[in-house]
Amino acid sequence: MKKYLLAFALAGCFLSGRSLSGAEITAFDLVKEGNKHVGEEAKGRVAEIRSERSVASLVPNVWYVVYYDPDATAKATEVKFGAGRKLSVKRPARLLQFATGNREMDKAKLKIDSDKALEIARKEPLLEKLDLQSSQMSLQHNSDYDVVWKIRLWAAKLRKPGELADLGQVWVSAEKGTVVKTDLHPDRVN
Repeated sequence: MKKYLLAFALAGCFLSGRSLSGAEITAFDLVKEGNKHVGEEAKGRVAEIRSERSVASLVPNVWYVVYYDPDATAKATEVKFGAGRKLSVKRPARLLQFATGNREMDKAKLKIDSDKALEIARKEPLLEKLDLQSSQMSLQHNSDYDVVWKIRLWAAKLRKPGELADLGQVWVSAEKGTVVKTDLHPDRVN
C-alpha cells in the first residue's frame, strides 16, 4: 500500500513540475498570465511578444510580453517570463517604437500561437532534414504582412554537431498561419 502511495505522490510531483517548467506554455498563454501584472488599461492590449534564443530546446523559455499601456510614458508595459513564471514588470523606454507610434495589435488577427508558428516554420522544405536545435521568436507588426511571427532558427552543423549554425528566418502570418517570407541559408550547416 505504501509503495502505491509513494508512486502516486512521485507521479503527482512529476506532473506538477512539468506544468511549472513552462514546456507547454505558449506566448498567448503568457499574455493571459501577464494581464494579472499590468494596469486595467493595458490588459489584453498586446503591442509585441518576443523571446530570447532558446537553450537546450527548440522552444524558447524566456519571453517578453509588451502591452500597449496608455498610462505609461512610452505607452508600453513589459512583462518578462521565465519558464512560465513572471520574472519582472517594467515600463521600458522604447524610444524607436515611441517615436514611430507604439501600436496595439488587432486581436482578431492573433490566431496562430507560438507553438503553431514554430511548427509551421519547421515544415519549410529547406529545413526538413536539418537537426534544428534553437529558435528565437517575435510577434510584431510588419508593414508588408500586418502581424507576423518572425522566427530565427539554428541547427547543428554537419561536421561539428556540437556547434550551431544560424539558418536565418521564417515569417509566419499570425492571422492565416502561412509562411509569408523566408530568408534561409541551409548551406551554413556545412
